[in-house]
Amino acid sequence: MQAVDQAFLLAFAGVAGTLLGTFVVGVFFYIDSEMHMRLEVSEAADRYQRSSIRWVFTAYSIALFVPLVFAALHPLWGSLAFGLFAVVLLAMTVDCVRRILAKGASGSSRALVANQWISSVVLVLAIILPWALGGWVPPPGAFVPSLLLLLATGFSSTAALIMAQFDATMGMVDEAIANTSPARTGSDRPKR
Repeated sequence: MQAVDQAFLLAFAGVAGTLLGTFVVGVFFYIDSEMHMRLEVSEAADRYQRSSIRWVFTAYSIALFVPLVFAALHPLWGSLAFGLFAVVLLAMTVDCVRRILAKGASGSSRALVANQWISSVVLVLAIILPWALGGWVPPPGAFVPSLLLLLATGFSSTAALIMAQFDATMGMVDEAIANTSPARTGSDRPKR
């Protein structure tokens, strides 16, 4: 296993912090937006979306805090921090899967469903990988592939949430256009 230095861990935490901060700003702009307030979605979809947002926060938090713990403390503390966060993320994954199975939770977005199942599999792999690579007390370098997987999965989950939101708002835009434009009859059509 290749050793990692503190500069790499701090740079990794910086990237994760930037993604987490951007996600937080995006979530608050979405919550405060007029489109969100007017969007009529099912309760199941809203509950899944909230659960998924918590999942992304936690995935980015692992990628932010675990490298910081490794950079500042003994590797045992980093392993414990990763294990603790992994248990929390695993519980959130179970909650997300339970909520997406509810009728109407994914809306019409296949991206959410596919992302949820793929991220669940990747999470199990990310949890097992450090101990498979580094033994009972893995060195910090054994956690890097898992941290990268969690960062990538958090990013793909962010993209899936955004695409699902675009899909939901397109229906509202189409409906608003249909309601504001008069229906054209045969005599109203422009002549060529």
